[in-house]
Amino acid sequence: MAFIKPFIASRRFESTIGSGTGTGATFAIAATTFTNDAGVAATAFPASPSYYNLFINGVLQLGNTSTATTTTLTIPGGDALDPATPVTVEFVVN
Repeated sequence: MAFIKPFIASRRFESTIGSGTGTGATFAIAATTFTNDAGVAATAFPASPSYYNLFINGVLQLGNTSTATTTTLTIPGGDALDPATPVTVEFVVN
């Protein structure tokens, strides 16, 4: 019996905390402030990812640290971080 691997791809986006707006629980970074793997401005995040990984300052964050939609990445309390802190979000889609 042959095994068929499912198609899985990832899409990565980079920005900084300083691109976010709001305070406390409403702190969010718009998808349009991120650059994608090609180094160009993103227009939106993937609509139906299997899952996503969030890295703040290169450190993988726990699953309850954020929420993502096609237009924003919400990081409650993210406004307390240094504005130059890098943020990378990787969406895995299939």
